[in-house]
Order: sequence, then structure tokens, then C-alpha cells
Amino acid sequence: MSVNPVPVWAANTRLPGLLHGLTDSSVAADSVLPGWKRGHVLAHIAGVGKALARQVEYALEDRKVDVYDGGRPARDAAIAANATNPAEDLVEAAVAASAAFDRALAKIGPDDWARSVVYRDGTLVEVVRAYWREIEIHSTDLRLGYTPASWLPEFSDHLLTFTAPRAPEGVQVVLRADDGQTWVWGSGEPIEVRGARNDLAAWAAGRTPVGPLTGDLPELRPYP
Repeated sequence: MSVNPVPVWAANTRLPGLLHGLTDSSVAADSVLPGWKRGHVLAHIAGVGKALARQVEYALEDRKVDVYDGGRPARDAAIAANATNPAEDLVEAAVAASAAFDRALAKIGPDDWARSVVYRDGTLVEVVRAYWREIEIHSTDLRLGYTPASWLPEFSDHLLTFTAPRAPEGVQVVLRADDGQTWVWGSGEPIEVRGARNDLAAWAAGRTPVGPLTGDLPELRPYP
């Protein structure tokens, strides 16, 4: 199993343009995420990009390393410490991290995808998909005009599969896209949610859909 790198490169290519012109006041504005300013999101994009690039680099040397030195507490502390940096520094760090991941991704050969990593005790497949989720979802969190409506269909398909563990216990959630494609989560009492594919994916990822969803929307479990 492998991952098509083209959408990841496209997301990274988009990032500098999306961030162009940000000022200190604009990075201090609210993001989509409660309690996080744009600066927090940018600090996270920089941190997770470097962390996941490092997962790739070590795996290619048949070595393993923690995703973050110091674990989740260190990751959270770094975001808090860097979130109030000047806009120029935040943008530079985010773009540099995306470029670092690009370089690491370009090194993955056809026989490398099964190399093991610490992230989710998985392989390079999981790492690249994780970065794809991070860059796409957090680009929408910045409130800079890029929304879930812009996601590629294959990204929404991936999200709707990845987030299946969010189904509430004892409930079977049937997600039905406008084109008729369905995703079935969990088992138990059936609940159907209908809408555009990207709107279903946004809701599944804990974001606000651009368009309407119909049906009884259940409260989902925490993000996997």
C-alpha cells in the first residue's frame, strides 16, 4: 500500500499563497478552533510538519523516534510559546516545515511505504496520510478563504473512512452523500446523515460544514 503524494505536494504549494500578507494583527485574530488564534494554528502547522518529516527521515534509516520530543505536553507548550510570535516568523516557520515534509516525502521509494514508525505504531503510509490531514484541515481552520468545500473528493473519502471510530457506541451512522455514495460507521440503531461529500467530511472531522446536512446528527466520540 502507498499514498499518492501529488495532493500533499499541492497542499504544500498552496500554503505560501494562503499565508501571504498576514500581519501581526491578523495572526492574533481568532481561528476556527475554540481558544486558538491563527498564531496557534500556524505554530501547530510548523510543529507537526517538522515532527512528521522527522518520522519519515528516521524510518528511511530504519530508525524510530518519538513524534515529539517530550510527547504531547511538549507539543502543547511549543504551540503556546510560539503562537504570539511575529507574523513573519510564524509564516516562515510554517512554510519551512511544509517544505521539509516535501523533501522527506520525495525520498520515499516504492519499497519504503511499509517501513515502521512510532506514529500510531504504523508505517510511512500512516505518516503521510496524517500530514495530509493536518495541512488540509488546519488550512481551513485559519479562516483565510480556504474551506472544506475546496477539499478534493479523495481527501473527503479518506476523512470519512479515518473518522469512522467516532461513531457513538450502539449506533450505526450511515453517511449518504448527494451522489449516492455511503459510508457506514459502527453498529446498532441506524441513523442516517445526508449532504454533500465534503460537508459530511467536515462534520466528521469536527468542523462546520459549508452546506446543510440533514438527518439526526449524533454526538460523535473524540477524534481518533
